[in-house]
Amino acid sequence: MSKGRGFSAAAVLLAATVGVTACSPTGDVAGGPTAVVSTPGTSSTSPNTTSTLSPTSTQPPATSTTSKPKPTSTPSSTTPTPSPTTPKPSPTIPKPAPTSPKPKPTSTPTTPPPLDDTSLMKPGDKGPAVQRMQQRLSDLGYWLGTPDGTYGYNTSQAVMALQKTAGLGRDGVYGPATRAALDRGVQPKLVVSGNAVQINLASQVLTVVENSRIVAILNTSTGSGEKYISRGHPAVAVTPKGTFSVILQIDEMEHGPLGDLWRPKYFTGGIAVHGSSSVPGYPASHGCARVSNPAMDMIWARGLMPMGRTVVVF
Repeated sequence: MSKGRGFSAAAVLLAATVGVTACSPTGDVAGGPTAVVSTPGTSSTSPNTTSTLSPTSTQPPATSTTSKPKPTSTPSSTTPTPSPTTPKPSPTIPKPAPTSPKPKPTSTPTTPPPLDDTSLMKPGDKGPAVQRMQQRLSDLGYWLGTPDGTYGYNTSQAVMALQKTAGLGRDGVYGPATRAALDRGVQPKLVVSGNAVQINLASQVLTVVENSRIVAILNTSTGSGEKYISRGHPAVAVTPKGTFSVILQIDEMEHGPLGDLWRPKYFTGGIAVHGSSSVPGYPASHGCARVSNPAMDMIWARGLMPMGRTVVVF
């Protein structure tokens, strides 16, 4: 009887074991032991404790590893954000440039008041007052071309001739003293009659006379009195005094050893009346009588110094 009871107990124990393994979803007897082996460091005394510890022990490390790298990636994305903000001030730099030229309109309204007959007039001025002044000069014989209301080079030369005749400063500017001389009708005193040209060395004025009447008064510049060298010989820049006549004329630019002579009319030796681009208010030539190029063109056009015409220098 005891043997039979022992067999039955063993059989019951085996049946209990088979009953437990039969509950695994795979139906494999080895399913139970694999769960016990996969949990290291745990005791295998009871199958119930090994099955409950295996799922809980694996979950905490999974959550801890995934959450830690996320905060490290976020600051890296925020670091490049300052770079687009740095170039923003550059478009604002050129903005002050357009504001700098704004004061310019304030300087433009500097237009002078219109000229009248009592105004000071100078080269570059324009208007009816200039034209009236030009006409009065022309009426007295001071040649300036056609009065056109523009204070140009010819007008400046005529004003200078008037200033010289009146014994005034020779600057070519029409001021109060020059206006007073024009009001008085100042003209050169004639030392010739008939048809002649007279050159006044003291006043530096050339006057063309026809039929004993003044037809043209011109600013001139004669010999400076300075020493110079001509073709290796010393000389003095002097315009000789005396009564002469036109002996040679050249209707073109002559390139002489001492400079260019525009359409010269020689009246003694190498001394001539000729056009020049420089006719100052003082003696500056080597001996010739300079007049402006436009004035020389006028002399030729009107036939005022033909061959044989008398020239008096005093």
